[in-house]
Amino acid sequence: MPATHSPFPQREPSPPEHHLHAHIDGGARGNPGPAGYGVVIQNEAGKRIAQLSEYLGHQTNNFAEYQGLIAALEYALEHGPKALRVISDSELLVRQIKGIYKVKNPTLQDLHARAKQLITQLDWFSIGHALREQNRDADRLANEAMDRGFAASSAGRQIDGPLARAASPAHQEFEGVVRNGVVELNGNLPEGTRVQVRVKQ
Repeated sequence: MPATHSPFPQREPSPPEHHLHAHIDGGARGNPGPAGYGVVIQNEAGKRIAQLSEYLGHQTNNFAEYQGLIAALEYALEHGPKALRVISDSELLVRQIKGIYKVKNPTLQDLHARAKQLITQLDWFSIGHALREQNRDADRLANEAMDRGFAASSAGRQIDGPLARAASPAHQEFEGVVRNGVVELNGNLPEGTRVQVRVKQ
């Protein structure tokens, strides 16, 4: 019987000496509803080196879970090492990535394809399931992302898409106006800071 070939670079029984460890979580209040993800990145020694979170607008739990996975993959590819072990409390996502479950939802199919594309760029990859109690920090970050979106909505801002990916240091918001085609913010930001502008009607 021929051996099956996995499309993912999970060629080693254990991770290489230098690798990243990512706890990921995503959620939506109402499902669908206000959604967000949280990711905690550690090095091989267990030292926390990054926290990622993002408000995703009105989405489903599964959409948010996949966005958390994609954020972790993008971080590993950008910062290295290109070896990543992912822990998620979404059994569905884990089984879909491993190829145990098929992805039937069209939106999730696109996200699954994106995740697979990123995974194949890694030198080593592993994904496993954990109970929510073992994923508390990522769960907290996902809820903080949803809280940011809820607070912005309550303040009268129109939000229908990603709102400010937050990493350490924490996400900040500034008010401002446009004068002569230039956005003037009420606050000081370091030179080179990346910002997103959303028009408040």
